[in-house]
Amino acid sequence: MAALGGTTMGTVLSARILDAARDCVARVGVSKTTLDDVAREAGCSRATLYRHFAGTGPLFEALIQRDLDRLDRRLAVATADLVYLADVCAAVLTTGVEFVLDHAALTTVLAVEPTVLLSAVSFDGSELFFARARALIAPHLWAHVGSDAERLAELLARIAISHLSSPRTEAPISDPEVVQHLVRTYVVPGFVREPTSERVQP
Repeated sequence: MAALGGTTMGTVLSARILDAARDCVARVGVSKTTLDDVAREAGCSRATLYRHFAGTGPLFEALIQRDLDRLDRRLAVATADLVYLADVCAAVLTTGVEFVLDHAALTTVLAVEPTVLLSAVSFDGSELFFARARALIAPHLWAHVGSDAERLAELLARIAISHLSSPRTEAPISDPEVVQHLVRTYVVPGFVREPTSERVQP
């Protein structure tokens, strides 16, 4: 029981540290967030923080993974009962963009450190970013497009990033009609001949 209790306490403390890192980034951005800031926010010593995350790299990596897991659950709910490919694509786009815009730390990064986003989606950082995007989104598309799921997942990720990096106020991607027009006109025709309700079996 002691080991189990220790594991539980460690998990709770790790979550608290991740929450603290998120709050620090929301206030000052990624580049200005230090381990001392995070430890102080979490109410623990720097040494304690190091026992859980050996530096800012592992800390931010764990924070990213936690957010990806949360987004994955939201995508599962958003696409669960949809039949048409256009509706699934629209749900993926709107859910992903809303997740970012509702995330205080991510919106701070977009506002004050846009180069962080740009470096992640271009040049050397793009391979990892889009590999993660494909891994996250493709499972929610497989039943509709089969082996094309990863290609479609990357296209949707690129559309979302394009909007987030330079949003169009005259055609916001948060508008359901705008998104439906976008996916039916430019996305779906590249993956199915007609936007029917037929599903591809995995």
